Amino acid sequence: MTILVDGELVLYGFVGEDYWDEGFTATQVIDALAMLGRDADITVRINSGGGYTDDGIAIYNALTAHRGSVDVIVDAIAASSASIIAMAGDTITMRSGAMMMIHDPARFTWGDAGDHEKSTEQLNKLADLMADIYAEQTGEDAADIRKEMKDELWLTGEEAVARKFATATEGGKAKAVAAFDYRVYASAPKKLVTKAKKEKWSFEAVARSAASAAQTEDHEQETPPMAPKTTSADDKPVDTTAADVKARIKAITEDDAATGHEALAKYFAFDTDMPADEAIAALKVAAGDKPQATADDDVDPAQYEASRTAARDLAQPARGGKPTAKTPTISTRGVYAKRRAQQEA
Repeated sequence: MTILVDGELVLYGFVGEDYWDEGFTATQVIDALAMLGRDADITVRINSGGGYTDDGIAIYNALTAHRGSVDVIVDAIAASSASIIAMAGDTITMRSGAMMMIHDPARFTWGDAGDHEKSTEQLNKLADLMADIYAEQTGEDAADIRKEMKDELWLTGEEAVARKFATATEGGKAKAVAAFDYRVYASAPKKLVTKAKKEKWSFEAVARSAASAAQTEDHEQETPPMAPKTTSADDKPVDTTAADVKARIKAITEDDAATGHEALAKYFAFDTDMPADEAIAALKVAAGDKPQATADDDVDPAQYEASRTAARDLAQPARGGKPTAKTPTISTRGVYAKRRAQQEA
């Protein structure tokens, strides 16, 4: 996806590399800045529901290091890690109808109590660092902002300006929000949740689409946008072929252990580098639990939690290297339960 358009950086979609959706990466932003030149004044247009925190922070640092002026315009939405990127602007303008959201990061963890404690410690440190970035922009106390991050804070353009998360609002109709499963957020506006459901912006829908694409002959001749990597005996990454990707996806999603745990199987297959044998072993552990019922649109709490965690993992995934067998889910906040309670209230 081209992000340099008519001299502007257009950061639309998912933050970081993604197997299915179009988006943008830190590497692309750094390359674009190099093409423009370090002293060039730039406009950065954002329309993103979020993504990987490490990409978001890397982009934020690249923009703050840029010697020219950086004018950020939120065309529709700057949520999660995309809101961190927005903080790099010398000016931050919210178009009419645009929104901004900040919240605590999340990640996917599997292991014993010690593993979960380490993960929680890492997430808290990361969240504190994010709160510092917001505090530097707004002049507010970082500890107070962190409390709001835990609850998930959504801001209109006017509210963002009042709190100094933005510097101005701009007239004119906002762009259509970027495709994202906004149902994974605890306090997302109802119109975004409805839009995500209507447009089938869900992990399951994307996974089905990717699985179908992986079975076509044309796809067989291509290298996937983010081809999973394996490691050699000396722990050096080795790119896999499209056929390898297909075989791995099929092995995980069609194994008997995936029955009743389809969302988790799809997550392992499409959103991690976990080898098939390790993923199947993890599914067999999960299969020891009571099987969960499924539904077409409204997934049951346990199954939705699996897909929710997979999507929330966009905020801070385990990146790089060979995944270990210790990788199932931990929920740092009961987001689904909270969202359900709000709906029933």
